[in-house]
Amino acid sequence: MLVRDWMTRDPVTVTPTTPVMEALKILKDGNFRRLPVMDKGKLIGITTRKDLKDAMPSKATTLSVWELNYLLSKLTVAEMMARPVITAAEGEYMEDAALRMQEHRVGGLPVLDDSGKVTGIITTMDVLRAFTDILGMREGGPRITLEMPDTPGSLEKATRAISPSNIISVATYDGRDGHRRFVMRVSGEGTADVKQRVRDAGITVLD
Repeated sequence: MLVRDWMTRDPVTVTPTTPVMEALKILKDGNFRRLPVMDKGKLIGITTRKDLKDAMPSKATTLSVWELNYLLSKLTVAEMMARPVITAAEGEYMEDAALRMQEHRVGGLPVLDDSGKVTGIITTMDVLRAFTDILGMREGGPRITLEMPDTPGSLEKATRAISPSNIISVATYDGRDGHRRFVMRVSGEGTADVKQRVRDAGITVLD
């Protein structure tokens, strides 16, 4: 799965001179959390709803209404944006982008095409959508978790046992003591007794 297949295309952007109050309104009206900052067609930063709200004076401020309005009118995105920007590429794998988000502890990445143009944005919500799609959540059918030796041929043995049911998704993660766990979702013929068929084949069924 590639980033281009899951990203939000043509994200709303702002410029460095956009007032903070205007940027907050854009975020509120669009119901999203982050805005890439562009200058002459080039990505130079990114700002989030939290960054902008943190720029607001405290409710305990002693400034007058006139002083407060003046201050806010002068405050721009340039003063609050983060840079350099961590980005993703259209053609990279989703898992690579997700790992970068985790490593840098950010909730979204602007997406660039081969020419460096911003064409989208990928967020943790998009990663969750991709994850649930991988697991076949929207397709229904029973879910089974198997634990098998981490050796060649284990998955083939499981697929033979699952037949004639159809495997619509497979995910795997580390088990323990030389084993791996496989999470599968199946559909079609024979799903009522698929777990028993797998057990009869000598495979451990965890759920």
